[in-house]
Amino acid sequence: MIGPPLLALRGVSKRFGAVQALKDVDLEIREGEVVALLGDNGAGKSTLVKVIAGVETPDRGVIEWEGRGVHITSPRIAHRLGIATVYQTLALCDDLDVAENLFLGRERRCPGVRGRLLRLLDYGGMRRQARGQLDAMGIRVPDVRAPVASLSAGQRQTVAICRALLGRPRVVLLDEPTAALGVPQAGHVLEVVDELREQGVGVILVSHNLGDVKAVADEAAVLRLGRNNGFFHVPTTSQERIFSAIIGATDNP
Repeated sequence: MIGPPLLALRGVSKRFGAVQALKDVDLEIREGEVVALLGDNGAGKSTLVKVIAGVETPDRGVIEWEGRGVHITSPRIAHRLGIATVYQTLALCDDLDVAENLFLGRERRCPGVRGRLLRLLDYGGMRRQARGQLDAMGIRVPDVRAPVASLSAGQRQTVAICRALLGRPRVVLLDEPTAALGVPQAGHVLEVVDELREQGVGVILVSHNLGDVKAVADEAAVLRLGRNNGFFHVPTTSQERIFSAIIGATDNP
């Protein structure tokens, strides 16, 4: 491909005391590409996601954004670059409705005097924008005024993804988005991932489900004990070969 990747990690390492969580890890993600980040428990996936999201700072290595070295030392900096993260916990407020969750922490005030002086919130405007955002992503939530507690697990996951997209990120990290979902709900989440790719968003998909990876990923990066253990072109690589790299049956430096 022509030009530098949108996001690249070069030789990233991170240690927590005596534990070497990451060692010389490389990773690349381009616009409109879905890269699966795979590995067994303790492989370093969560630490790598936190490094990209600005929650953890690497001890060594380089992070590049569009070919330029950057220092992502906080989630705020990651957000400014255009990186959004949807963690497995989702961090949704059950008692608030869908629109309120989408705008949580960035609520919109009413235009004019009502917003400037009375500081009233523009609930109607937020609901209209929420409806438009959900429809644009093909996310099936019948009523944006419904409390999040009333939604299915799959709908809650897609609401969390939609909230991350309000800032128009260029890279989205999805941490096990289908882990607790049934087959129909997981299928809808994967449709949303496909839609992100069509919109030119780079997606890093953390998953244990090789079926999901085969369904939507373009590339797969395997971590083993904090190190790279292979990069695979998903459409042309068998699940068995990827699985062997995950469990360490094969070494792919």
